[in-house]
Amino acid sequence: MVDIIIWIIIVALFILSFIGVIYPIIPSVLLIWIGFLLFQFGINGDELGIIFWIIMVVFTVILFAADIIANSFFVKKFGGSKWGERGAAIAVIIGSFIIPPFGIIIIPFITVLIIEMVQKRTIQEAFKASIGSLLGFLSGTFAKVFIQIVMIILFVLNVIF
Repeated sequence: MVDIIIWIIIVALFILSFIGVIYPIIPSVLLIWIGFLLFQFGINGDELGIIFWIIMVVFTVILFAADIIANSFFVKKFGGSKWGERGAAIAVIIGSFIIPPFGIIIIPFITVLIIEMVQKRTIQEAFKASIGSLLGFLSGTFAKVFIQIVMIILFVLNVIF
């Protein structure tokens, strides 16, 4: 009975990790790790070997890096400033609470537009940087979802086989 309850919690944690994509304040990868650790220490400590844990650490690092790299890449590629990039990161968090889930797209877009215009950029340059922040966020989000799915699939495969 305890195993069933732990499995329900693990599945719930994995589902909640994807909600963290819409609400960035929810630590998605941490929830996945808690699920892994619940299995390791609550159900079967012998199933998940050292290779699994090394792979999960690597994927976790990639997950964090993907978001930062995607955002930086697109903002820079579209002519945005460091202030625009930082403003977009903060605006994603604020936007997730203002009008979820669309706030994580709209608020950073508007924020970067305003920041770039305050820095004496033309409306076209500011708009282009805003598009860059939007593409950076969307590509980072896609990467996060993909990596989270891979992590969960690898976990399931390790448990089953």
